[in-house]
Amino acid sequence: MTTSARAVVLGGGLAGTLAAAALADYVDQVTIVERDQLPDRPADRKGVPQAKHAHLLMSGGARAIDDLLPGTLSELLAAGAHQHHLPHHLVSMSAQGWLTRFPGTQYLISCSRNLIDWVVRRQVLANPKITVLENTDVDSLIGTGSRITGARVRGRDTDAQTDLDADLVVDATGRGSRIQHWLPELGLPQAREEIVDSGLSYATRIYQAPDAVAADCPVINVQANARTPVPGQTATIIPQENGRWLVTLSGTRGGEPPADEEEFVRFARGVRHPIVGDLIANAQPLTPVVTAHGLVNRRRFFERARMPAGLIEIGDAVATYNPVYGHGMSVAALGAVALRDELRQHGLRPTTARRVQRAIGRTVEPAWMMASGEDCLYPDVKGAGPTRMTLAVRAYVERMTRTAMSRADVAEALIDAMTLSAPMVSRLLAPRILLAVLRGPDRTPPADPPFTEQEMAALDLRPSSGQS
Repeated sequence: MTTSARAVVLGGGLAGTLAAAALADYVDQVTIVERDQLPDRPADRKGVPQAKHAHLLMSGGARAIDDLLPGTLSELLAAGAHQHHLPHHLVSMSAQGWLTRFPGTQYLISCSRNLIDWVVRRQVLANPKITVLENTDVDSLIGTGSRITGARVRGRDTDAQTDLDADLVVDATGRGSRIQHWLPELGLPQAREEIVDSGLSYATRIYQAPDAVAADCPVINVQANARTPVPGQTATIIPQENGRWLVTLSGTRGGEPPADEEEFVRFARGVRHPIVGDLIANAQPLTPVVTAHGLVNRRRFFERARMPAGLIEIGDAVATYNPVYGHGMSVAALGAVALRDELRQHGLRPTTARRVQRAIGRTVEPAWMMASGEDCLYPDVKGAGPTRMTLAVRAYVERMTRTAMSRADVAEALIDAMTLSAPMVSRLLAPRILLAVLRGPDRTPPADPPFTEQEMAALDLRPSSGQS
């Protein structure tokens, strides 16, 4: 371990706290700089407005967090989070139809984003090496285009600036990161940026789940079909702690979901299947409708940019995705593990930041390919259009998804990749899977949501909900 080494993490959200956990075994002091006052319980805060909307923690990300902070998954489940084994505990309509509910080894965790942040933050801040400066803004980086040596910060209740010296600075300030302004100030070009903007908007409302399914309701999801020349609209029910359903509706440009409470159910019934709207029509709403706009897919290629030594970008500062794919938190966790692994293997050296940035780029790429490759097909999309490679990959994944409807082995491979639990290329193109995909599906997918008899009784559903 480097003697008297210090690190500064800009941002106290999930990416920042996980980065601090990754750093703590390899430096003597980690300081987290956070602009908000951090709550002492699971609660909203200004700096994470997206917390009000759908969040899923994929098994790849959950295992990464538990690797960094052992016991986190158990603590989340004890606090009321739900573990859904995939695809067994998922009722999902993809572009190709309803997915068969095979047994599976992967899973997703559903609960409020606030609960995840609080459980992780509490574990991280229990480490005596890690301190947090709350209500503190980052004014600038300290250093040159060759090397960053710290950050200049200012408390929100004072004009006085403080310089925090550091051997390593990690920028985890998310979508609002000022890195593309800081680089020119250091005499460096901005990192190349790629955007796929489908005009995505979200609308979310929380409901009281029916008592009969509150403890064991599957995730229920109706996805859009990007191959049809209409805006993509989705509807999702995500079980949360305290017997609640978080219901998020989304729509791309021209098909935005309503902020109006009376129109919320109508929109949910108007997507490709009405099941979500049917289920919430008589449920008790607990909150007003909240909306979010401007949710673009954005990828910054810092691993290919001229970056100063001592500076690392992580989390949403590197890439943001259409939230419907549920990858943001998991990619942040995998990035933190990449940071930890590089420090474990190579220690804190002048080349550490470059090595870590390349490793983070590798963790980002699979989720970026999935999100941008799908969203670039919607009408009126802005930004990078589909390349021939994108279209070829998309065609293969579509056929694979159709095959997964009736082939458990193909479904397992697809979900391994979707949950970021296995290398995407080697898993999806394994010879046995490739052959099965070329042969195609054994049968057509079911026309109606594949609920079990017990679920249908608990949800008070008739044998058929119909399909629009």
